[in-house]
Amino acid sequence: MCSPTPEQEPQAQRLFFALWPSDALRRQLQRNCKSLLRHTGGRPVPAENLHITLAYLGSTSPRQRACVEAMADAIHCPRFSMWLTESGHWSRPRVLWIAPAEMPDPLVRLAAQLHDGAGKCGLRLDSRPYCAHVTLKRKLANIPRNLKFQPVRWDADRFVLVHSISQPAGVRYEVIAEWALGAG
Repeated sequence: MCSPTPEQEPQAQRLFFALWPSDALRRQLQRNCKSLLRHTGGRPVPAENLHITLAYLGSTSPRQRACVEAMADAIHCPRFSMWLTESGHWSRPRVLWIAPAEMPDPLVRLAAQLHDGAGKCGLRLDSRPYCAHVTLKRKLANIPRNLKFQPVRWDADRFVLVHSISQPAGVRYEVIAEWALGAG
């Protein structure tokens, strides 16, 4: 049997697991966070890209993708709700974000299971403690002065696997698989 030429070999994809908001929640995030986005310069995250990352997998081979999808199939996590009440920025990456003041236990467990499972699939993930947040803006030109916004309730009922596709106009995210969270 002939081995495939490089053009025929399946390529790795840049993937991550995330909580993915409904369209209604995206509109609410944009509406409630307008005041945060003023006077900072930089690049707002497009509404269709808003999410909470659960585990960033990075470059993932087709074999690893199959492994993490099978691992995700076996996860049982209840639905949960959280309030996004905190805002802030990280100086070094120049990112503006909002986050829950307290992370719900199911969220922490879900992120840990995905992180651990991805490691068993041969992926090397970030070792920093998990910090759930929604990135609102990148490449801030000015440090935000007024970080007040109207809190947003997020009712999480599913998590997704996302393909991050770099394009000349910026990154585009494509949901390629999803899993429902169970009843509490």
